[in-house]
Amino acid sequence: MTSWTITPDHPASPTARSLWRAYYTEVSDRWYLLHEGRRTDPAELEREIAARPGTELAPPTGRLLVARYDGEPAGSAGVRLLDPATAELTRVFVHERLRGRGGAALLVTAAEDAARALGAERMLLDTRTDLVEARALYARLGYTETAPHNDDVYAGHWFRKELVR
Repeated sequence: MTSWTITPDHPASPTARSLWRAYYTEVSDRWYLLHEGRRTDPAELEREIAARPGTELAPPTGRLLVARYDGEPAGSAGVRLLDPATAELTRVFVHERLRGRGGAALLVTAAEDAARALGAERMLLDTRTDLVEARALYARLGYTETAPHNDDVYAGHWFRKELVR
């Protein structure tokens, strides 16, 4: 029987960096293929990864969660406090070959638990218009579209969920 486990990790760990490379490659390639008909330039990808090391996901005001499927790193989700009552969900990712097995929902639920442990009463997130699978996941998990909470140039949809204790 195969199973998921989700544990905290440090944003600078080799596992986290490997998962983020896969995440950035996928979301960047999807954007460029949709808008420019090309994949991401490898040098640009490396600059983006270096510019966003995920330090905001480290304790005490953030958490990085890593999902493993049968012990193999399979995905991640990050939480960071925007203010004492508001957390942001970010970098939700599951390797494509493992999608459809419940891992993303488990990651989001674990991220909500981590946000509650940090004192958050609500979770916010943003996502791109072309990431239709992500939007469907968030809606299925009780997130509702809301007004923008940031000015991310790639974001097209913003979501919110009240975290019931």
